[in-house]
Amino acid sequence: MPRIAANLTLLFSESPTLARPSIAQAAGFDGVEVLFPYDHPPDAWEAALNGLPLVLINTPPGDWAFGERGFAAVPGAEARFREGFLRALDYATRLGVARVHVMTGIAKGPVAEDVLRENLIWAQAQAPDQGLTLEPLNPADMPGYFLNDFDAAARLIDDLALPRLGLQFDLWHAARLHGDAGQVWTRHAHRVGHIQIAGFPNRAEPGGGGFDLRGFLAGLDAAGYAGWVGAEYRPAGHTSAGLGWLRALRQPGLIGA
Repeated sequence: MPRIAANLTLLFSESPTLARPSIAQAAGFDGVEVLFPYDHPPDAWEAALNGLPLVLINTPPGDWAFGERGFAAVPGAEARFREGFLRALDYATRLGVARVHVMTGIAKGPVAEDVLRENLIWAQAQAPDQGLTLEPLNPADMPGYFLNDFDAAARLIDDLALPRLGLQFDLWHAARLHGDAGQVWTRHAHRVGHIQIAGFPNRAEPGGGGFDLRGFLAGLDAAGYAGWVGAEYRPAGHTSAGLGWLRALRQPGLIGA
């Protein structure tokens, strides 16, 4: 059964960042993911993690307040992408991070796709053993983001055929982009390197929206999925008070039991 990681950027925000790994582990999570770990040096994270797996980070987005969302597909920003990627790679190498999500940024058109292809080829060459992911993001949450379609992402991954590049399957974004997240999974399960879950309709605690989350997670072994499932959602209240979904999944016969 899949291992579940808490997204520490969104979960346990009631506590200081470096206190969150131990809180997540005590709450029953198997590992953690962090969107942008760069406010703290790797050695501080290593001490805070204390052996707990950090399974996913993103490449640096740039100035978030200014509207930057990464640079991998942004024409003219190749140097910024490559500098940021090397920074992410340093964190990933030192902390044993399984996957680095490559943020494509705000861009559009064929030139942007060419830039993305070249940057991905370069990135994989710098880190032939590092797992990389691409994640399509819906335009309501991320206006102007280059990669906003799972089928387009799959085509790109297939065309490049890079050995460690996979698809990041976020239930929330899949449903927002294509309506039926289950159908998206069926088409692209063999390409997926990392999964993220959230609830419907408000991106709160996982569950709801007519999606059989329990059945989906229980079927991952049969689908050949050996990666992690990240809980990337916005808690409706105090994080710890809303973890009934995790306790329910931990019951005998399902995840981690």
